[in-house]
Amino acid sequence: RGRRVVLHFDGVYMNADVWLNGRHLGSHPYGYTSFAFDLTPYLRPAGTANVLAVRVRNEGRNSRWYSGSGIYRHVWLTVTGPVHVPLWGVAITTPKVSRRAATVKLAVAVENARDTRTAVSVRVRLLGPDGQVAGKGAARIAAAGYACADTEQAVDVTAPRLWSPESPNLYRAEVELVVKGCVADRV
Repeated sequence: RGRRVVLHFDGVYMNADVWLNGRHLGSHPYGYTSFAFDLTPYLRPAGTANVLAVRVRNEGRNSRWYSGSGIYRHVWLTVTGPVHVPLWGVAITTPKVSRRAATVKLAVAVENARDTRTAVSVRVRLLGPDGQVAGKGAARIAAAGYACADTEQAVDVTAPRLWSPESPNLYRAEVELVVKGCVADRV
């Protein structure tokens, strides 16, 4: 109750139709791209069973890469609060990179499924290959009711451990949305 529930398919080959409790949520014709449906408006009350149905139609010889049919990649059920980062709502670029320093830009979308304007604190942490904090940032935004708001932050990293085939160093970005002192979503 009071949460938002999204079903995300990483891959279904092909011509997929999805229903929840007898209601057609939509179709996805292409077999190689991911897609998602918001289940929230169609879920039965808490504690009541829901029925999800997925139909897949492979209509003949139509692919040179995948000869099978069906759900062939992960399926994710994501439960968030009404203020959340939407699917694909974080984009990261590195406009400046050297052995001495790097600038990492994070563009974050914040979706507000409430009917009122909401103040949101967007906190960002970059974790280095060793798991330690390599940089962080914060911004405050006001998200209008039933709308999306965007913020962009630049985080500086001193002496970044650069990636190469010999040293495949990876950094991880963590984004938190904080509403009234509580974490509303984390990506």
